[in-house]
Amino acid sequence: MTSLIEGPSAVALDLVHVPDVRGAQRPRVFTAPSYTSTAGQEAVELAAVAGLMLDEWQQFALHVGLGERPDGSWSAFEVAVNVARQNGKGGIIEARELAGLFLLGERLILHSAHEFKTSVEAFRRIVALVTNTDSLRKRVKAVRKTTGEEAIELLTGQRLRFLARSGGSGRGFTGNCNILDEDMILGDDAMGALMPTMAAVQDPQVWYLGSAGIGAPSQQLARLRRRALAAMERGEPDPSLAYMEWSIDPHVKECPPGCTNHDDPRSPLSVAKANPALGYRLTLEHTERERLTMSEEIFARERLGVGDYPSDGTDTWQVIAEDAWRALTDGDSSMSDPVVFAIDVTPERSHASICAAGQSGQAVHVEVIDNRPGTGWVVERARELTEKWGPRCWVVDAGSPAGSLLDDLKRALRREQDGEAESWGDADDVPLLAPVVTPKVREIAQATGQLYDAVVAGQIVHLDQAPLATALAGARKRELGEAWAWSRRTVGVDISPLVAVTLARWGLAAEIEEPEEEVEPWADFG
Repeated sequence: MTSLIEGPSAVALDLVHVPDVRGAQRPRVFTAPSYTSTAGQEAVELAAVAGLMLDEWQQFALHVGLGERPDGSWSAFEVAVNVARQNGKGGIIEARELAGLFLLGERLILHSAHEFKTSVEAFRRIVALVTNTDSLRKRVKAVRKTTGEEAIELLTGQRLRFLARSGGSGRGFTGNCNILDEDMILGDDAMGALMPTMAAVQDPQVWYLGSAGIGAPSQQLARLRRRALAAMERGEPDPSLAYMEWSIDPHVKECPPGCTNHDDPRSPLSVAKANPALGYRLTLEHTERERLTMSEEIFARERLGVGDYPSDGTDTWQVIAEDAWRALTDGDSSMSDPVVFAIDVTPERSHASICAAGQSGQAVHVEVIDNRPGTGWVVERARELTEKWGPRCWVVDAGSPAGSLLDDLKRALRREQDGEAESWGDADDVPLLAPVVTPKVREIAQATGQLYDAVVAGQIVHLDQAPLATALAGARKRELGEAWAWSRRTVGVDISPLVAVTLARWGLAAEIEEPEEEVEPWADFG
């Protein structure tokens, strides 16, 4: 889970002593195919004629997106600009549409947004730019303002149409260029309606523009981003995608104090990295007010570009191979004492898991005991399992979403206070039916590596349970310096069974602190 801010988040920064900070004009996440020429400069100059003065980063996006191969065709079939709101992505859209109409000769440009009102507002802005520029206005045949039919048509036949991505809008149109605004809300249905419109077009292009991913609705954006990250990892550009993302690389909860490998969300430099318009049309004072008002997670998403990007199921079993996992299935396996239980909860608290680990011959048997919606059932179930199995310990990551259950778990595991229990004093002194262990950050990384190594060595057995297999299929790594742990925020599946199994296996060899015996006063003083 991402740890966004260390220390009190509601403490205002002293902006008086902050030096002049300007937004980064180049994206942190970037890939683009090579090009020999570009129509970007012509697009920038045309926009200026219409009174639209573009920042350096906006010009960069147009130069890259309108890059051309030696034969004059587009170097990038898809162009994506992922940047926080109020930075000026609308200017890129308007410049691209002006270029398509008046420079590039594109017969039909389709502009769509998730919400119709957003599409209409974009229509009004481009109409104002065109009608207020004599050299452009005289080339216009008609401006159609009928609701649902908004369009600009030139005397030479080029058209720019505005649509909402609903009800199959866009089907039947053959667009030379598709402009997909609000791409963080763009799923398979919309792509199915719009992409086939380009099949019969020579040298088409599609532009995606929006802000950080918001989870399940961001299916298409997540696909584009994965392609970009994969290209960066292998050091080779994606052959048909130009992807530009302004964002920070946030701290994770396992980061040690003073970590310099990730960006501090309270730093003005982080705001600058994710907001190219900072110092131009966006001020630190405004972003600081946003930070004080928003939750940490929302501020990180809306202003710092920290998105939630779902998996689409096409890139499964990336960490542990499916064949390797299935080969360890043993339907007759069972655990011998001592057993260890562990609890994990999803970041959204939508599901929780209780898992167990115990020896099974020379291997360790891992098993999902319960995986259910919500968290209200966990503590009572933990008491039942403890009374039945007498486990070696329970393992809970105190820094995870499951950490909020620790106090209730310990209360539920206290021994009944009867008979000699009166001498135990306060309730906190009552012995637990089973110890509760909370691993440190380095131990969590060790636990993940140990599980991985055990699978590779064939030292794990399991019952091939669906919740655990699903978690492994969607599992991703989260780098922790030179080690790694399971990533929670970059997957679209419930990985709580996998995290709990990892912790339970680790708990079999974890050191358990024995409670100190209270020494009677006369034992010390004779």
